[in-house]
Amino acid sequence: MTTTVTSFEPLTVTIGAQVSGVDLAETLAPDVVAGIRSALLDHKVLVFRGQRLTPPSHRAFAAVLGELTPAHPVVPGLDADHPEIYVVDSGDGGKAPVWHTDVTFSRRPPLGSVLRAVSLPPTGGDTCWTDLEAAYLTLSPQLRRLADELEAVHDGRKDFEEYLHVRLSGEGNVWDGERVRSLEPVVHPVVRVHPETGRRSLFVNPGFTTHLLDVPEAESRALLDLFFAAIGRPEHSVRHRWSVGDVVVWDNRSTAHYAVDDYGDQHRVMHRITIRGDQPVGPPPLTRTEYTGTPPRDHLGVPSL
Repeated sequence: MTTTVTSFEPLTVTIGAQVSGVDLAETLAPDVVAGIRSALLDHKVLVFRGQRLTPPSHRAFAAVLGELTPAHPVVPGLDADHPEIYVVDSGDGGKAPVWHTDVTFSRRPPLGSVLRAVSLPPTGGDTCWTDLEAAYLTLSPQLRRLADELEAVHDGRKDFEEYLHVRLSGEGNVWDGERVRSLEPVVHPVVRVHPETGRRSLFVNPGFTTHLLDVPEAESRALLDLFFAAIGRPEHSVRHRWSVGDVVVWDNRSTAHYAVDDYGDQHRVMHRITIRGDQPVGPPPLTRTEYTGTPPRDHLGVPSL
């Protein structure tokens, strides 16, 4: 059982920390697990280098962080013994060079993800994560006030509907207690209140958000362009260069990520497990005074509303 002191070295001011002093293949003591969970809320992305996980130990570690989901609403898992492991294979459509938050086209997107490198190209194949709390705070007070009142439509059909109906004959996985047989778009608040920290994040992404609800098309596109421009700014992002065995855990409620496609036809395989989340909730409207005042700062010195 791992009981050693775990250290968390921040990678940037707002997002990311490298974790040392823990072997994820071992049984983790409760205080170690509590420290990882707390650090995830603080840093949003945790990097564990040089781990030696197998599919069973990958699942065992992810399970200490929360209840596991199936691999994906549509895509089957690794095998019958590991239905929770989503295989991200560059040779089978497993590339995602666009900012996105995982599975926001479901009513209850995952709380977080645990991703490990299995097979890597000789060069390239990095992953970037960006802080959606910081993205929200880059907006003007007036635009934040508007964003707080908006809802957006998230749609996974472009990426997964053909897979569901052609390769799976319309029978996906059981997600949130229901067999997935269609991918109807869902509506989420544009700004999500984190259920544990209470902080606000932009909860739209270029990968799955198609339009704003009850907003004319031209205005919807213009506003989404503004929101998307706030996502992925380098000063609010972290980039990880993978080595085989690396494991990265991230909070899916306050981040988006981007898989850099700079390795041509070389092979890249990752295994991902997601942790069950809850239905996103938006904020109550703030008063003008609250928007224009100086936001309080968290322990990292980041403004927080």
